[in-house]
Formats: sequence, structure tokens, C-alpha cells
Amino acid sequence: MKETIDILAFGAHADDVEIGMGGTIARMSEQGLKVVICDLTQAELSSNGTVEIRKQEASKAADVLGVHERIHLHLPDRGLVLKAEYIAEIASVIRTYQPRIIFAPYFEDRHPDHGNCAKLVEEAMFSAGVKNYIDYKKQKAHRAESLYFYMINGFHKPDFIVDVSSTFQKKVASLEAYESQFIKTADTFDTPLVNGYIETVESRERLFGKEVGVAYGEGFLSKKPILMYDDLVGGK
Repeated sequence: MKETIDILAFGAHADDVEIGMGGTIARMSEQGLKVVICDLTQAELSSNGTVEIRKQEASKAADVLGVHERIHLHLPDRGLVLKAEYIAEIASVIRTYQPRIIFAPYFEDRHPDHGNCAKLVEEAMFSAGVKNYIDYKKQKAHRAESLYFYMINGFHKPDFIVDVSSTFQKKVASLEAYESQFIKTADTFDTPLVNGYIETVESRERLFGKEVGVAYGEGFLSKKPILMYDDLVGGK
């Protein structure tokens, strides 16, 4: 069994997590929290780049954010449907790393894989905590404390916002590591990602930051109430 970590962030493809919460991950890493990113697919059907190129870019982006470890599963790109074996594989990752908090894309997104990733992770998180859930690796059950959702392409009203003003440039650098996805060249197939996408993400994070009085913020959603007190009374 691997060492217990603090944060396990899932994405359907490499670059999903960076788009949604790169600044938060960078801030967590700077504070000494152990963050692992798990990409469910190899992004083998990407319009631009190759599997190998995207792996190299993902590794570079993870280094920029200070990620403890990044892993890639082999679930099918454009085939992330609710199947028992996919849920079991993701549950195994959760049981292996035993995170305190799990992140996944928000359900509502223009890309079906992102929403289906959220459903798979939610199912797997529940199954990972069931003692008698079928498990061929004989792993110990693990129940994470919380599951939160980050936004990729969407702009939704967040349940909470993380101030990423101090780490936003690391987020941008992590996105720029994906040259095959965000940098337009003569050979680039035209996709939404190569037409000012990073600037769009920056605008969204500026708007979220403005909502809470900071330069940049990343918005998250939760299905359950969030316990708080210090922020309510100003840390008194």
C-alpha cells in the first residue's frame, strides 16, 4: 500500500485538472500537502498531439504544480461510461492512495467524458469505502472525507472559491506546458482549446476572484454542506 496522501484529483484527460484547479493544487503543494493526479484515459483520441506527447506534457505540468505523483489509467477516451470494471479500477486507486479529499470534474460540461468522469469517481468513492466491495487486490476499504467538483469548460455558481492569486502564474505555466493542446500552429486541427482558451480560463478565474475580493479564484461545487466558522467571523 502506498503512503497516505492528502488530495487525489481525477480528470478524464491530462490537462483537465490543470484547467479546473491548477492554482489550488499549486497552493496545496506549496503548503506541503501531498497531491496525486489521476488521468483516467490516455487521451488517445485527441485531435492534436499523441499519447506520448501528452504524457510528456502532463509530466511537465505536474512538475510545475509540485504534484507528488501523477498516474494514468487506460480507460477508453470517449468511452467513459458507467461500467462495473471502470468503477472498480478507480476504487482501487482510491484504496491505494487513501486520500482525505477527492476532486473530480463537475457533472455539467460540454465534453461528455468530463461529466462521466464525475459519475465514475462518485461511484468509485462510495464503493472504495464499502468493506465487502468486490476487490481482487485485497485492499483495505477507505472512505475519503469529501468529494468536491472543479469546473473545466463550464461557468457555474460555485459553492466555494479558493484564492489562487499567489499561484495563478503557476497555473498558467502548467497549461502552457500542453503546447499540443493550446498552442496553434500550421498543423494544428482547429479545436476550442487553440482559440484563446487559456485567456478564457484566466477571465473566469478573475471573475471568481472578484466575487470574493481577490485577484484570482477557482470555483468548486459540493453536494453536501461545507462546515466553516473561521471565515465567517474573520478568523476570530
